[in-house]
Amino acid sequence: MTEKLLYGAAYYAEYMPEERIDADMQMLADAGFNVIRVAESAWSTWEPRDGEFDFSLLLRVLDAAQSHGISAIVGTPTYAIPAWLAKKYPDILSDTHAGPSRYGPRQNFDITHPGYRFHAERIIRRLAEAVSGHPSVIGWQLDNETKPYDTCSPRAQALFRDWLRDRFGTAEALNREMGLAYWSNSLGIWDDLPDVRGTINASLGAEYQAFQRHLVTEFLLWQRAILDQYRRPDQFVTHNFDYAWRGYSYGYQPDVDQFDAAAAVTVAGCDIYHPGAGELTGAEIAFGGNVARGLKKANYLVLETQAQGPLGRLPYPGQLRLQALSHLASGADGVEYWHWHSIHNAIESYWKGVLSHDMAPNETYRECAAIGAELKALSPNVLHLNKRSRVAVMVSNRSLTGHQWFPAAPMNTAPQHDYNDYLRWLCDSLYRLNIEYDVISDAERDFSAYDLLVLPSLYAATEDLLRAVDGYVKSGGRLLASFRTGFADEYLKIYHDAQPHMLTDCLGLTYDRFTFPEPGTALVSDSIKLPAHVAVTDWMELIELRGAKALCTYQHPVWGGVPAVTVHAYGAGQAAYLGAYFDPDGLDAVLETLLPQLGVAVPQERFPLVIRRGTNAKGREVVFTMNFSGEPLTVEKHPAGVFLPENEAIAENVPFTLPPWGARVLAI
Repeated sequence: MTEKLLYGAAYYAEYMPEERIDADMQMLADAGFNVIRVAESAWSTWEPRDGEFDFSLLLRVLDAAQSHGISAIVGTPTYAIPAWLAKKYPDILSDTHAGPSRYGPRQNFDITHPGYRFHAERIIRRLAEAVSGHPSVIGWQLDNETKPYDTCSPRAQALFRDWLRDRFGTAEALNREMGLAYWSNSLGIWDDLPDVRGTINASLGAEYQAFQRHLVTEFLLWQRAILDQYRRPDQFVTHNFDYAWRGYSYGYQPDVDQFDAAAAVTVAGCDIYHPGAGELTGAEIAFGGNVARGLKKANYLVLETQAQGPLGRLPYPGQLRLQALSHLASGADGVEYWHWHSIHNAIESYWKGVLSHDMAPNETYRECAAIGAELKALSPNVLHLNKRSRVAVMVSNRSLTGHQWFPAAPMNTAPQHDYNDYLRWLCDSLYRLNIEYDVISDAERDFSAYDLLVLPSLYAATEDLLRAVDGYVKSGGRLLASFRTGFADEYLKIYHDAQPHMLTDCLGLTYDRFTFPEPGTALVSDSIKLPAHVAVTDWMELIELRGAKALCTYQHPVWGGVPAVTVHAYGAGQAAYLGAYFDPDGLDAVLETLLPQLGVAVPQERFPLVIRRGTNAKGREVVFTMNFSGEPLTVEKHPAGVFLPENEAIAENVPFTLPPWGARVLAI
């Protein structure tokens, strides 16, 4: 993929208020930046009028980059259409669940529209013809954070009808599988399929969401096939996959089957944004990196992350370095900021880049320059870092969709949490306990490479998957599953036997009652030292033991003593179950006791001291020690090794101190 760590920024000469390409390239080179990302946002610049193309500005940027030793990743400019294209095809803008879109924002068109596909293919081909041979171009980015944009056009829904026919064959089979007899929704013939925006049937609605995700995979594969006709063999193809958004990158992306869509790229890429300043924890960096690494089971590129970032996230001194090293600790082979310069117009004017609006060197730029020098020195020892996690966390788009349709909340009330909260609940606890994990897809069936499989609220699961989980534990694997796992099939039809479906023997329990905890409900234990009051919220299952041992129970005026957390020996393995959602500090305490019983050692170190490991290309272990706090921290337990990049030797267990927001890299 690349022979060195990539370090750079998105660069948009088309946004600049004045000509400064050569000056910028000199500043980039002086700061140790060795790559820029260009072109993906500028369709109206490259094709200002229908059929009129002008790549002269882009070629000047690429020439200047080459002259300063800077490489480029070129993005296909298809995620924001020019005004003339919207005018040419009034129906090109998405008709969505919320109604028709209007021109102005990005990513608001129908990616199935023939007119859009024609013009998108033309601009991709003309761009590739113009720059694919340029020596500065090392890779291509397909589109930008692609989604289906909730297209519900008649065309898309006709394609959905064909999708259903291919899967179910007859309307009668669809009626049966989806339970469409409810409220007289059954179809007589395929042409009776109504507009999906009105459906009250979760199975049908969720299947349309799955179809929309399929559109993204097909779209990216389509672009890849076009680019393959032009790109050089040494040029990689990537895409900047992003995450569920809560003002920052929070959880697994609901609108894309990323593990499927990753077939379109040779190198996975991602965009990771996160809280900053005093709220910086590194948890989003770790979670997002673990997802990105899992897409191709290989190293990946961080194609966007924050420099100064939006208002309120200006990094404290040292945090940019800590963030960059944290990305590398997850297996990233490159870090690029969004973006080089702060924009002077439009909606993202206050999402600041490396440079502020005055375009002059500043403290952020100077810290980036120090990072650039350090990454250049680190590159031989951390490039292509091999991560060998012993814990796997499974993600599931269909379970995520199931929680959207059936949230853990009383009817007609807004849920406090969703699938991504339950996913991050477990992932962040592992992170705080310094237990590294991989993220895997629910398409996986062989878990034998892992000591522990974690299933966060796997609401929708095929019997094939549940059979594989059961076999994994029976043959010696360890399982940690949380509430609402194995509840419904892939079409959200609730299984009609004992819950959790096909896992009752494995988990040694069942339940047929569940409820929402009243205020004051708590988790208690005789065998686990819990914090003073561990509040149970959102969901509680009234577990009936069938061989499992209760580790925690509910404190409740009626349901007091009912098991809430269990562990069970099954075959040659063991399985644990969390039957409720409760406070994160309580989860940390539970896992600290439970995980050793499941064969997973819990390190002595705890957040805010974060320890992450990998093996470099030389076969040497590399240990990242990171302090995510504003106070100094001392590292007392460690093997003998050398600090990188200084090659300064340190003996085993000789204490060293990390300054606030500091980090050190140790080669063992």
